[in-house]
Amino acid sequence: MTPASDLLARLVADARLDMERRRALTTQDELERAIQVYAPRDFVGALRGPGLAVIAEMKQRTPTMGVLAEDYKPADLARAYTAGGASAISVLTHMAGFGGRPEHIEAARVATNLPILRKDFITDPYEIGEARAAGADAVLLIVAALDLTELRRLLAVVRSRGISALVEVHDENETRVAIEAGAQLVGVNHRDLRTFEVDLGLTERLRPLIPDAVTLVGESGIHSIDDARRMRDAGADAILVGEMLMRAPDPVECLRELASI
Repeated sequence: MTPASDLLARLVADARLDMERRRALTTQDELERAIQVYAPRDFVGALRGPGLAVIAEMKQRTPTMGVLAEDYKPADLARAYTAGGASAISVLTHMAGFGGRPEHIEAARVATNLPILRKDFITDPYEIGEARAAGADAVLLIVAALDLTELRRLLAVVRSRGISALVEVHDENETRVAIEAGAQLVGVNHRDLRTFEVDLGLTERLRPLIPDAVTLVGESGIHSIDDARRMRDAGADAILVGEMLMRAPDPVECLRELASI
């Protein structure tokens, strides 16, 4: 097993363990009732307007960078991201690696009218229902953590819940799997977990494999306005930006600059 797959396996295992703990505390009937509370917002539609859309991400920490926010307040961040002109918001809910939990989605949801992505290492249909119950309008599905059959099954669950899936890829093979599975929203992760190096050229190289009808998101390693322009010029419809905003002295102004591209 490579260091990349080993890290991914640990993150997935942690996510499953946390999920099972939560599932033991909530009946399926309770989950289904909670799902009726929030009407889904159009996540993909929010990214398809003119210009480069920005998915603004919030996370308390990362496995590689450590703590990004000592005083982590998802509702305050959601309000700041909305004021700055974000098109959508991404909320990390993975506890062990990122200091997140599903409740952070609901905290953000009530503070904004923007659609929200649950970003986690999802492998079970329960997590999709859980995301929907918390107020998420989309979930992240990572091709490297799933085989084609699993991906298709989870995409079907996503559709049945009336939300969207951001299907994450890192190479040509994963991109082909995502398209074959029927992904309509594809995110190119520029970070190589084997080396932790970032290659923004990945979006440029994978773009020809992605049909124009599929919404394309550039993820990870976007730390400047020039990086964002590079994604736009590569044909991305949107970018997902987290660390840059979490470290910015003024995230509202930082977002305004990104959203003006």
